[in-house]
Amino acid sequence: MRKLADDTPHAVGGAVEAAARRSYGKLLAFLAARTRDLAGAEDALSEAFASALAAWPVQGVPRAPEAWLLAVARRKTIDAGRRRLVRDAAMDPLRMIAEAAGDPASAIPDERLRLMFACAHPALDPAVRAPLMLQCVLGFDAVTIGAAFLIAPTAMGQRLVRAKHKIRDAGVPFRVPDPDELAARLEAVLDAIYAVFNAGWTDPALADEAIWLGRLVASLLDQEPEALGLLALMLHVQARRPARRDADGEYVPLAAQDPAAWQDEMIEEAEALLRRAAGMAGIGRFQLEAAIQSVHAAQRLTGLTAWGEIVALYDALLARTGSPVVALNRAVAVGELHGPTDGLAALDRVAADRRMMEYQPYWAARAALLAGVGDADAADAAYARAIGMEPDQAVRRFLQRRRAALAAANGGRPQT
Repeated sequence: MRKLADDTPHAVGGAVEAAARRSYGKLLAFLAARTRDLAGAEDALSEAFASALAAWPVQGVPRAPEAWLLAVARRKTIDAGRRRLVRDAAMDPLRMIAEAAGDPASAIPDERLRLMFACAHPALDPAVRAPLMLQCVLGFDAVTIGAAFLIAPTAMGQRLVRAKHKIRDAGVPFRVPDPDELAARLEAVLDAIYAVFNAGWTDPALADEAIWLGRLVASLLDQEPEALGLLALMLHVQARRPARRDADGEYVPLAAQDPAAWQDEMIEEAEALLRRAAGMAGIGRFQLEAAIQSVHAAQRLTGLTAWGEIVALYDALLARTGSPVVALNRAVAVGELHGPTDGLAALDRVAADRRMMEYQPYWAARAALLAGVGDADAADAAYARAIGMEPDQAVRRFLQRRRAALAAANGGRPQT
């Protein structure tokens, strides 16, 4: 063990926090894969971190914090009688403790991918898969996760507890699926990661964590083109984050962004991932979405946006997914390519899906297209709907400015 230069509670807390950030998901995956009791493994690991806060100021930070934490957590699991070992995955508890407390250089197997597949198992409610992954793999608490998904912390906590019990009681396996079932199960994992990324629209930390998860999956399943496609998609979108707000914090739409502010290194990595995926068999949703973002990224080199290519890619994506959100985005691209009349006609076909009536981007797109065809009154009403639904204050102000400009151009003021 090594003593801290500064052994104050603050310094020890920082060391424990660093260990949690680096190792929480890895340790939880290792424990839960052997006990099949995710909640019990979490409890044991939490007690191990609490023990570290008490022991490390006295004993010093161990040379192998992961091994120390795993040994303590394993003892807590045994002492609490929480062992739920499956015969084919069983390991002698004493040997496990000895293994964890032994050579600090020995590596603890990284089984987080197995944990992610358990969190995204088809037996679980799709709405809880991404939050469960945030908690189990990254160690986020219910308050943070609830805020990201606009759900009260108590309700989120209850959902997470029920999901963990479901994993235990239904015997959800902690394993990477066999090749014949990998495609369907991988889609659930990638969907969950992408849900985390989208929840990070206003929280850069969440977006960063989603990219970290995407990197983990892409590194462990490097022959799965959709895993590469998702990472490429997230990198392309994240590369534009610095340009999404101006110096005053105001929202800047893609069409008005300065490509010089985009992060070239991230874009180049995304392009390399897409090229690798293109050389593999099969093309899926995330590769198509990443390809659309790639066309947008080319603007930094050409100064132009190839809307024809974007519409063609949306056609392929819509044929594959049937998603009304894809149809909405396609309508916007059609408006850019052929003009607002054609774009509005494409958008009208999306309106048949009742879910669009409660979807803010639908009303924002409709307002812009209606303004383009000169229907100021209908555009004003659509802007009002979009503004009322938008939680991001900077985007609200952007839409309000658009609405005011429309009213000024038509000799009046926007209605309240």
